[in-house]
Amino acid sequence: MKKITILHLLILIHAFGFAQKPRARDIGIPFDGKTGRYNAITDVKGVEVGYSTIISGNGKNIRGKGPVRTGVTAILPRGRNNNPVFGNWYSLNGNGEMTGTTWITESGFLEGPIMITNTNSVGVVRDAVLKWFVKTGWYKEDFWYTYPVVAETYDGFLNDIYGFHVKESNAFEALDSAKSGFLKEGNVGGGTGMMCLGFKGGTGTASRVIKIKDSAYTVGVLVQSNFGGKNNFTIAGAPVGRELKDTMNYEFKAPPSYQPGDGSIIVVVATDAPLLPHQLKRIATRVSLAIGIVGGRGTNGSGDIFIAFSTANPTAFLREDFTKLDELPNDLINPLFEATVQATEEAIINAMVAAETMEGINGNKAYGLPHKLVIDVLKKYNRIK
Repeated sequence: MKKITILHLLILIHAFGFAQKPRARDIGIPFDGKTGRYNAITDVKGVEVGYSTIISGNGKNIRGKGPVRTGVTAILPRGRNNNPVFGNWYSLNGNGEMTGTTWITESGFLEGPIMITNTNSVGVVRDAVLKWFVKTGWYKEDFWYTYPVVAETYDGFLNDIYGFHVKESNAFEALDSAKSGFLKEGNVGGGTGMMCLGFKGGTGTASRVIKIKDSAYTVGVLVQSNFGGKNNFTIAGAPVGRELKDTMNYEFKAPPSYQPGDGSIIVVVATDAPLLPHQLKRIATRVSLAIGIVGGRGTNGSGDIFIAFSTANPTAFLREDFTKLDELPNDLINPLFEATVQATEEAIINAMVAAETMEGINGNKAYGLPHKLVIDVLKKYNRIK
């Protein structure tokens, strides 16, 4: 009994040390579905996530000096194991960037890590991934080529984005620090300077465990959340944004100007269910439903781009030999659609619950989600008691 108690205590210490501050469920926000152990994309076995977070300076923006509020996130589908996975992607609104997707469409494979950063740092991060491959001996062949997947959202309201503060060393840090288990959320990695649905946004994650016939499968999601207008912000069906419309609004004391609703969201969906590329396209499209649930509308200025991959079928990628594959029948795929929507919704809210108030360039400020006021709204609308 004593050993069990000590073990539980160690797990709690680990959770609070690495999963960060309270999460959405911790403050009482209700969600449907059963989560994995970590309630994170890392519940999908083999998936590892790393961050590089860059925060420095205060006050007036001096281009090239800051203030800096940015970073890089790395998602490795099979950790340090160079073994491509089936993948596919979808764009709800394409005012954004995710490199490498034309080859994913053509080949059906995701051949390396997924990186997320700010809009102006896609190039340096892409080049850094190639250098990291060389540095780590990722490829054993003398001759190889690949197309790194790097996505972005815009953090220029809080970050000196034209100062180009993300360097290849930051991409290396994100890749080298990638791990499984509990993950930090909020103002970390590529999500450091992001804003969402009228409050501070950032990085969030969640997972679902489902059963199809006699098999259990996991769906894990990670988001870089930087989208949506406050007026549409909804939690558990309650109009939180409208109820808090005069509370803790963004403060913009100097350019750039802000159009409510604009922004972007990058969503990464991982699963261990045996899905083929055409089915992963279907999974990626369902992310859109979750974004609508919380208040996203896919506005003209938004880059809403999603990528999904499956860690099943470990022998799928063979260059010269035939292989045999497992495939989930389409008629059994609906629970995975539901899990994708549920986990994406929760990941977005987790990002906002974890994100703390941040002041950036020129004193511009995005406030962290006020937990108590949110719970008061949910009680008002009988979402919780």
